[in-house]
Amino acid sequence: MPTSPGVRIVDSADVADDATIGSGSSIWHLAQVRETAVLGENCVIGRGAYIGTGVVLGDNCKVQNYALIYEPAHLGHGVFIGPAVVLTNDTYPRAVNPDGTQKSAHDWEPVGVTIKDGASIGARAVCVAPVTIGAWATIAAGAVVTRDVPDFALMAGVPARRLGWVGRAGQRLVEDGSHWVCPATGTRYRENEGALEELAEHD
Repeated sequence: MPTSPGVRIVDSADVADDATIGSGSSIWHLAQVRETAVLGENCVIGRGAYIGTGVVLGDNCKVQNYALIYEPAHLGHGVFIGPAVVLTNDTYPRAVNPDGTQKSAHDWEPVGVTIKDGASIGARAVCVAPVTIGAWATIAAGAVVTRDVPDFALMAGVPARRLGWVGRAGQRLVEDGSHWVCPATGTRYRENEGALEELAEHD
């Protein structure tokens, strides 16, 4: 497989020969990385996690134990996937066709979940494809995401709904007049028609 310096793959992991593993990445016990998957630099794939065929991960992603990342998912840089998270890929799942014959790979079209830079998906959350999770958004543990999520959104529930906003540090933003402020970094944001914009220091 095409690998770079500093890659660690434990003996019990199952990594396809044509998967690409970036420098500094680690793949732990019983994890499976399928054919043509691409992992960026410094990724961590936890015990028992599954990375599907052709799935793409950016740099510095963490996929925790027993998460299932089905193709054709695409993860940006710095994405966190919690334990037992599922990214689905079948809009109309069935084991059989309408005539009762067993479905094959040719009988359905996979659809993917896209997760943008810095977003975090909490433990046991399910993202139902096709959806896009915005940059730096946080999906709470156990949530079921059925529609696109804006950047910096804090989502929870079944189905997931926006409870507020979070900053790059992951903490919930505090409303301050016409702005939102991160209590950890002091960064200010402006909300406009259901979207959040990070402001420059002089704004």
